[in-house]
Amino acid sequence: MAKFTSSQIIIILTVVSAAMLQLIDTSIVNVSLTQMMGNLGASFEDIGWVITSYAVSNIIMITLSGWMSAKFGRKYYFAASIILFTVASVFCGTSTNVWELVAFRFIQGIGGGGLISTAQAILVETFPKEDLGLANAIYGIGVIVGPAMGPTLGGYITDNLAWQWIFFINIPIGIIATIFTLIFIKEPLEKMKAGKMDWTALVLLVAAIGSLQIVLEKGQSEDWFQTRYITVLAIIAALGIIFFIWRELTVENPMVNLRLFTNRSFTTGTLFNFVLGFGLYGTTLIVPIFCQGLLGFTAMQTGLILLPGSLATALMMPVVGVLLRKKLVHPAVYAGLGLLLFFLFSFDMGQMNPQVSPNDFFWPLIMRGFAMGLIFIPLTTISLSTLNGSEIPQGTSLSNMVRQLGGSIGIALLTTYITQRTAIHYSYLSENITAYNPVAMSRIKTLTQYFMSLGNDASTATHRAYAVIAGILEQQATMLTYKEMFLYIGLFFIALIPLLTMFWNKKKKPEPADEKIEWTLE
Repeated sequence: MAKFTSSQIIIILTVVSAAMLQLIDTSIVNVSLTQMMGNLGASFEDIGWVITSYAVSNIIMITLSGWMSAKFGRKYYFAASIILFTVASVFCGTSTNVWELVAFRFIQGIGGGGLISTAQAILVETFPKEDLGLANAIYGIGVIVGPAMGPTLGGYITDNLAWQWIFFINIPIGIIATIFTLIFIKEPLEKMKAGKMDWTALVLLVAAIGSLQIVLEKGQSEDWFQTRYITVLAIIAALGIIFFIWRELTVENPMVNLRLFTNRSFTTGTLFNFVLGFGLYGTTLIVPIFCQGLLGFTAMQTGLILLPGSLATALMMPVVGVLLRKKLVHPAVYAGLGLLLFFLFSFDMGQMNPQVSPNDFFWPLIMRGFAMGLIFIPLTTISLSTLNGSEIPQGTSLSNMVRQLGGSIGIALLTTYITQRTAIHYSYLSENITAYNPVAMSRIKTLTQYFMSLGNDASTATHRAYAVIAGILEQQATMLTYKEMFLYIGLFFIALIPLLTMFWNKKKKPEPADEKIEWTLE
């Protein structure tokens, strides 16, 4: 078991707490949107931009964070990001209308985007090579637990204080993290070379990633390409990505080092990171919607349901880190076990019915928590282990950007699937509500008599009876959709297990003291 020095412990606490600020804020707002709408007099469409604006600026800055660290110095860029995030949190909490909140959330996302990748780079370079798995485990606690804790924390704050406090709680943590960063975090010995600001590349990046993120965030609510601005943004995103890639591959010192994708190990690990983002952020979104929208649980109940799974992840992360350090088996074995557990989680969720209680979610979400730890640490460790010191900041920013993008695409696909398949199931189920179905007619007659006994006339009572039947059909259609979706997600993850053989090359590398095995893909 690795032993940490006091300075390493302080660095760990500083960077993980700062990263969790950003990661918790990606999900903590979701459970407070209703209160914000009422307090700020905003419509449902307007309040959605509170989430979208943060996501857009966040993913752009995650992509740029490697270049920013090289240009301004990792220590001072990290400190500046914490300060910007904290100050923006103050203004978010004091916003008097929805568009002020949208603007300050955008600024908060700029600060937050600089935290997550820079935090990982600091941890990776703080530990020796043999402890890389443990470093990624510590970082992974924030990455996996942060988004899962957001709904729990947000639900508690919203129920017991006010929505403004989901932003104000960032202030003391931000102040302490800033002070510790300036005192204890050092600049890396091997610095990455950063060229001058490439304004053309920056414009292309902002246009491409910003447009894509808006399309993914707002596409479902705007009926996708039936809305003109979604179509225009999709075209801008496609052209922007193509020209940005061309630009970055033709300049000597690019802002985003896409040449890292010539490293097969890094590329394969990053692609799996995309899948992890799909599973992490997608299920983090749909489980609360499933619990609150379909089963009628409160925000606090939903948060408490998610909490044991988050704790399971926090427990599994350091365990996997220590096991990787011992090199008992190939890291891909742990990832394969994680994919299998994720399949079992999805399978169990696919067996749910409308009569389930909060306790029925305990073991499936515990399995999901263990699965995330087993998947995240080995794959992240393998992908970063072949990068040298100057490549690590760019590598971590690209890896995190791909994971965030995977989450955004996963959420967009899942929400679209829920909407469309629910409509299809509802259509099939409603075909049974006809005058030729004696069971349906008997139920409607019973309901009509009940509403007439409450004082309604025959016409109103019949209308209310059909409304009740429609509500039951909607619930059943939604339940069928979720059952299907969880099973498909599980099958998708189990199908990925054979692809882990792409990691299975090993190269013996002698070292001065003894001989260790570095897992590579050369």
